[in-house]
Amino acid sequence: MPGVEGFMYPNEVSLYWSVLIVLYPYITGLVAGAFILASLVRVFRVEAVGPTYRLALLTALAFLIVAPMPLQLHLGHPERSFEMYLTPHRTSAMAMFGFVYLWYLMAVLTVEIWLDYRGDIVMMSQTTRGWRRLLYRVLTLGSANVSERALHIDERVGWFITLIGVPSAILLHGYVGFIFGSIKANPWWSSPLMPVVFIFSAMVSGIAAVLLLYMAMMRLRREPIDMRCVDTIAQYMLYIFIIDFSLEMLDLIHRIYEADESFRSLDFMVHTKLWSSQVVLQICIGTLVPIVLVGLVQVTRLSSAVRKRIYAISGSLTLIGVLAMRWNVVIGGQLFSKSFLGYTTYKMGLATREGLLVSIALIILPLFILAALVKLLPPWPQKRQEAAAASAPAH
Repeated sequence: MPGVEGFMYPNEVSLYWSVLIVLYPYITGLVAGAFILASLVRVFRVEAVGPTYRLALLTALAFLIVAPMPLQLHLGHPERSFEMYLTPHRTSAMAMFGFVYLWYLMAVLTVEIWLDYRGDIVMMSQTTRGWRRLLYRVLTLGSANVSERALHIDERVGWFITLIGVPSAILLHGYVGFIFGSIKANPWWSSPLMPVVFIFSAMVSGIAAVLLLYMAMMRLRREPIDMRCVDTIAQYMLYIFIIDFSLEMLDLIHRIYEADESFRSLDFMVHTKLWSSQVVLQICIGTLVPIVLVGLVQVTRLSSAVRKRIYAISGSLTLIGVLAMRWNVVIGGQLFSKSFLGYTTYKMGLATREGLLVSIALIILPLFILAALVKLLPPWPQKRQEAAAASAPAH
């Protein structure tokens, strides 16, 4: 049973939103951030991060497939979730998520990946054998035209879809912050900056995830890391991180200055129940340390080996810090009573439906999906050519 301090009504003792609701905005944030990184290449013409373009798209797709699973597990009757499409409720932000998710998955991300890979899919449908040949032929959707004009049309249409995808990615994750920020009864959540903070923290986490995945895959493939690419990615991560941290501090300063009737309770929460997760883990370890480390790279001359280690440490701490931020928002906002006279605790189970093991599985699952996608659609140009040549039938 959760421990209770002070006065709380019975319906405030147990938390309704568990760790699965923490994972949901975290995973969707990784999707949005990875797609924003990919858009730097196609829309904003940042050629330096080109080596991670396709990897970022596949990463976004892998995590997007898993994104609704925490919500499905949290629901008592997940089979009823399909009713949101049959009886749309336009005034419900939660219900409209289904349409935002479907739009982003089917009309934006999947189409962009197909257009970008279409030429390679046609080539592999002609050079591979067995079940792979059948699969690639299905993926061509009957379009085998790989002329220069056809590929140019693919490029232009793909650019337009990416342009649409940028606000779509922001909408996909920003609405989560919108839901929290619009709950007026909870002073921990009710802030107009909440959607903006969620969006920028999502960008930071997604960029950090792609950076780590790119470095790890290059190491596994025993190929040199493009230092110009990772340096540029780290710069963008630093810039966005500074904006994100500034917005969070602005929100904190505003709360301190306003000091309304809820301030005493929120201040007590920060100095007791959330001290380790918010001040130590989120702010110090997960935010200030990565900013200082990456900032150090920008003002000093360090060797490639040292920069790689700094980026690996900074990226890992960034992912931990953003996860802590989601925890502090979702769990922290439910630990105090509406009367500000009592506090409760959250005890996470181990092997329950909404426990630790399930949460770890949901974090790891996208990595297995990404591994399958990379195997099916290699993001490395030379790798695709080698795979096609190796699979070609002998004459």
